[in-house]
Amino acid sequence: MPGERKCSFCGKPIEPGTGLVFVKNDGSLLWFCSSKCRKNSLKLKRNPRKVKWVVKSVSSGKKSSAAEA
Repeated sequence: MPGERKCSFCGKPIEPGTGLVFVKNDGSLLWFCSSKCRKNSLKLKRNPRKVKWVVKSVSSGKKSSAAEA
């Protein structure tokens, strides 16, 4: 069984048999859980840290550091 992969844009886990893979010219692989993530990353060239609905966003990091204090 293949290992669990994470979306290259939002960081959500991707179940085996689902998702999209994009192969760059240098041979690196980008895995996407949905077309929404693929379009935001490749077509719109958005930074995942600045998008609010992404798990890896900066705003979620601020909340966790405030909760620790």
